Amino acid sequence: MSLNKVSVDDIDVKGKRVLCRCDFNVPLKEGKITDENRLVAALPTIKKLIADGGKVILCSHLGKPKGEPKPELSLAPVAVRLSQLLGQEVKFAADPEVVGPNAKAAVEAMKEGDVVLLENTRYRKEETKNGEAFSKDLASLCDVFVNDAFGTAHRAHCSNVGVSALVETAAVGYLMQKEIDFLGNAVENPVRPFVAILGGAKVADKLNVISNLLEKCDTLIIGGGMAYTFLKAKGCEVGTSLVDDEKLDYCKEMIAKAEKLGKKLLLPVDTVCGDAFPNPIDAEIPNETVAAEEIPAGKMGLDIGEKTAALYAEAAKTAKTVVWNGPMGVFENPIFAKGTIAVAKALAETDATTIIGGGDSAAAVNQLGFGDKMSHISTGGGASLEFLEGKELPGVAAATNK
Repeated sequence: MSLNKVSVDDIDVKGKRVLCRCDFNVPLKEGKITDENRLVAALPTIKKLIADGGKVILCSHLGKPKGEPKPELSLAPVAVRLSQLLGQEVKFAADPEVVGPNAKAAVEAMKEGDVVLLENTRYRKEETKNGEAFSKDLASLCDVFVNDAFGTAHRAHCSNVGVSALVETAAVGYLMQKEIDFLGNAVENPVRPFVAILGGAKVADKLNVISNLLEKCDTLIIGGGMAYTFLKAKGCEVGTSLVDDEKLDYCKEMIAKAEKLGKKLLLPVDTVCGDAFPNPIDAEIPNETVAAEEIPAGKMGLDIGEKTAALYAEAAKTAKTVVWNGPMGVFENPIFAKGTIAVAKALAETDATTIIGGGDSAAAVNQLGFGDKMSHISTGGGASLEFLEGKELPGVAAATNK
């Protein structure tokens, strides 16, 4: 589904003030940016707006200042790094109220191709409540709005939804467009066979995703902590593994649903277990591999075993489209990262369209060095999950239709 939204390629921004919502929610350590993937991902849209002669006003949130100015969550370091990445000055408008005298003066003085960065949008308490006053402030600065922040597309905030309603044109940037094309098409119109791989800790977080993907995919693979609830639902012994007892009936329903729809539902056949969850997370702990249906009492499953990893890798290799969300085990610990590595490696080696749905799986793929081998790594955790659930995202819906 290309969602038929006006994109940056459809608009003429020459001489116009363009407010561009980016996702600059980067990790900071003592004022230094420790991972700049999100800045780099925003560059194509920003460069396009500069090249077309727009007056480019950038905005983003950073962390959770909860509606008050917190100096350690200022976007000032982002302005410095963006200036270096773009090779031109990004003027920082340091206003505790975001749209204040500095921002207004900076925008007033702009020439075509200039770039200004506003302060953290969450310094304003209205931002997360989509309050009208802040939306109006933002709209007062611009003629055109471009949303390129997929990471917050599942939230209706002033800086992505509120402002859209107050401008004539609200376009999507290249990053948003790519997310819509990849995630949207993968789910609504996949090249088959379509294999979905779900991991992560809790079944509860992925209820609707499991159900929606079962209807769309040919094979659904379950790993990570949530696999143990499925195994217990099948009557297996799971020891002290993470189990969501309230969701056992749901898992039984999903197993039945897969059968009824003629879909393959793959669960672990063996598991690597330890006595307890590693503490600290990278601690070396004794471990053994056992059959998935007979985890010893007092032992906890912490990763898929070798046979399972081979089974999952084989299923992934036969696919034409693969969507993966959530690690296969406690991948932060080298002992329990092997399952996640095996799946990442299988995806890296296949010719299929491979889509990594944000969050922990994106982090795992990047940390393990497989990032450049994937067709698409989503920049949004929560947003990509809601997309995979088949939900309409407010930040996407708010953009102008073609």
